[in-house]
Amino acid sequence: MQDGDGRSEKQKMLAGELYRAVGPEITADALRADRLLRAYNATGADEAARRGAILEELMGKVGAGVVLRPPFHCDYGYNISLGDGVFANFGCVFLDVVGIEIGDGCQIGPMVQILTADHPRDPELRRQGFESGKPVAVGRNVWIGGGAIILPGIRIGNDAIIGAGSVVTRDVPPGATVAGNPARALGRTG
Repeated sequence: MQDGDGRSEKQKMLAGELYRAVGPEITADALRADRLLRAYNATGADEAARRGAILEELMGKVGAGVVLRPPFHCDYGYNISLGDGVFANFGCVFLDVVGIEIGDGCQIGPMVQILTADHPRDPELRRQGFESGKPVAVGRNVWIGGGAIILPGIRIGNDAIIGAGSVVTRDVPPGATVAGNPARALGRTG
């Protein structure tokens, strides 16, 4: 489905512009992700090779030694880049309408949500079904505590700590520890 400028809704989505989640490309990509996620989430702990193969097909990049405990949920998968040694515990949700980059050695607690999907503040645009995305980048060796929510457009620096249950509404500098709703600085990591 293309609009007057000839670009598809998927092209607008990937550019982080207003788009509608409709059309054959977006539908096919969502169905692909759904098929792969159902297969992944049905695997057992003794199926590491099968899990790895599914993740390689689903994700944009999967580094060496990645552990992503099911169940896991995402929109498309191909916008997610996981560095070497990333660990994500049970029940994580990564809404990846645009890029999510997770650096090497990150530890992600259970039920963490990393959200790139956003919606217009104008109610008329929301009624028309528009949405958009802002990429999220998480540096190396970041620890994100269970149940934390990382909002669209956030950048988290290397070695930062995000407290359990935090809602991260602002960028987090390297080495900072933040917690709360909204997340506020508590200090620096050792």
